Amino acid sequence: MAFPLLMLRTGVALDAAALCSRCFTLLISQPADVSRRGFSTTRVLQNAEYRATILPKVLQQAYLSSCGLPRSSLSQRVVVQRLRKESQHTDRSALFHSVPPSIDTQSSFGTPIEANRKHGSPATSPKELPHRRRQRLKAEQEANSKYEIRPDASTRLSTISSSLPKTSLRRTMATFLALTKPNLSFLVVLTATTAYGLYPIPTLLALDPSVTPLPALSTSTLTFLYLTTGTFLSSASANTLNMLFEPQHDARMTRTRNRPLVRKLLSPKAALLFAALTGTVGIIALYMGTNPTVAALSAFNLFLYAFVYTPLKRISPINTWVGAIVGGIPPLMGWIAATGQTATTGHDTWRDLLFGPDSPGGWLMAAILFAWQFPHFNSLSHTIREEYKNAGYKMLAWMNPARNGRVALRYSILMFPLCAGLWWAGVVDKGFLIGGTLVNCWLAKEAYRFWKFQGAGGSARGLFWASVWHLPLLMVGTLITKKGIWDGVWRRVFGEDEEDIEDEEFEQDEMEEEGNVPADASLPMKPIP
Repeated sequence: MAFPLLMLRTGVALDAAALCSRCFTLLISQPADVSRRGFSTTRVLQNAEYRATILPKVLQQAYLSSCGLPRSSLSQRVVVQRLRKESQHTDRSALFHSVPPSIDTQSSFGTPIEANRKHGSPATSPKELPHRRRQRLKAEQEANSKYEIRPDASTRLSTISSSLPKTSLRRTMATFLALTKPNLSFLVVLTATTAYGLYPIPTLLALDPSVTPLPALSTSTLTFLYLTTGTFLSSASANTLNMLFEPQHDARMTRTRNRPLVRKLLSPKAALLFAALTGTVGIIALYMGTNPTVAALSAFNLFLYAFVYTPLKRISPINTWVGAIVGGIPPLMGWIAATGQTATTGHDTWRDLLFGPDSPGGWLMAAILFAWQFPHFNSLSHTIREEYKNAGYKMLAWMNPARNGRVALRYSILMFPLCAGLWWAGVVDKGFLIGGTLVNCWLAKEAYRFWKFQGAGGSARGLFWASVWHLPLLMVGTLITKKGIWDGVWRRVFGEDEEDIEDEEFEQDEMEEEGNVPADASLPMKPIP
C-alpha cells in the first residue's frame, strides 16, 4: 500500500510511510501554517530561534531516529507544544540548559542554531541592556553600604614620609606634620577664627586705641595671629597624644593603619616630646596674646580630648558626646579672645568673659559646632562600623544602629533654632535666616534619609558629604551676614549720607548735655544718703 505524500506547507513534503502512527496522527491533526508577515522581521527571527532552543531532553537524536521523523522545525514545534501542556510547571531556564551543544537543530528559517550561537545571537547569548546594567550596578552599590573613604592628610603624609630617605629633613617634617592631623587641626582653627571675626567689633582689624585702652599685644591683628598659632599648636598636641595612646588599635582599621606611629616612622618618645612642646608653646601663646581665659580653655580641651575622650572610646558610646564638647570649645575660645579686647579694667575676669552681656553669641557658636558633629561622625562611623567593632571601639554605629540614626537626625534639627539664635543675639542680619535655613534643610533631609534607611541605600554617604559641606557654608554665611557689615553699602544704595548720621549723633549729644536725656539713663540711680 502506497502512502501519499503529505503537503504540510509550501516547500515541505513528508512521506507518510516513514512516520509512526502516533506522529502521523499528530501531524494531520495540526492545520498548516498560515503565511503572515509581521511588522518586525527581527522579532519573528528572535521568536523562531527562541522556540528552537528550548527543546527538552526527549527531542534528541535517539528519539527522532527511532520513529524516523525528519528533524524539521514543524515537527519539533508540534511535539514541543504537547510537552508544554503536559509539564507547564517546568522552568524555562532548565529547558534551555538541557539542550546539548551537539544538537544539529535548525530554526524555522533553516538557520542552524549552533551557528547563531557562535555569531552571538541575542537568543542564545543575551546582552544586558545599558540602562539595565546601570540600574543593577547602582543597586549593588547601594546594597553594600561600605565604600572606600579617601585617606586623610595624616595618611598621605605618612606615605610620603616612608618613601623618603631616613636622614632626610623632609621626611622628619612630614612625619611630625602627620602627627598633628592637619585636616582636623585646620577645622579647629577655622571655627575659632570664625567666632573671633563674628564678635561685634566695629573695625575688626584696626581698633581705635582711644576708644578703649588696650595692652601692647592686644591689637586685633596680633590677637588674631596669636589665636591662630596657639589654637593650632594645642590641637596638634592633643592629636599627637591621641595617636600615642592607641597605635595597636589604629593598626586594626583601614582608616588609621597608615599613621606614623603605626608604621614606626618615629619612636613613641619622640612623639611624646613633640606633644609636650607643641602643647606648652600653644598655651603660652594664647596666654600672652589673648587672655588667660582662652589659654585655660585650650588646656582644658587638650586634657579632655587626650585623657578623657581617647580612653573612653573603648569603654562607652558616651565618648561621642565628649568628643562633641571638645569640638564646641574652639569657637568659644575665639569669641572670648575678641571679648577680651574690649573688656575694661575690672570687668575682664573669666566670669565677665564667659557669662557677660555679649557672651550668648559665643555659646551659640559652640552649640552649633557641638550639634554638627553628630550627623558628621555618626554617618562616618556607620560606613566603617565593622572596623570600629574589630578595633574595640564602643560606637553607636554597631552597638545600636537605630539610635545612631535618631541622634544624627535629632541634632540636625537642632541646628534650626541655634542658627536663629545668632540673629536673636544680634550677631548676624536677617539674611542669615534664609541662607542658614536652606543649608540646614539640606542637612536635615539627609539626616532623615539616614535615620529612615538605617544608613543603607547610600544614605550614610549622602549625610556624610552634606555635613562636610554644611559647616564651611554655615561659617562663611555668618561672616557675610555679620551684623552691621553691610550698613555702609545699604546707606549708599538708598542715598543716606554719612553727614546725616553725624548730625543725628550731634543732636543726641546736645540733648544729653542740656539734661533732656540723661547720659547714663540706662544705669540705676544711686540712692541719696
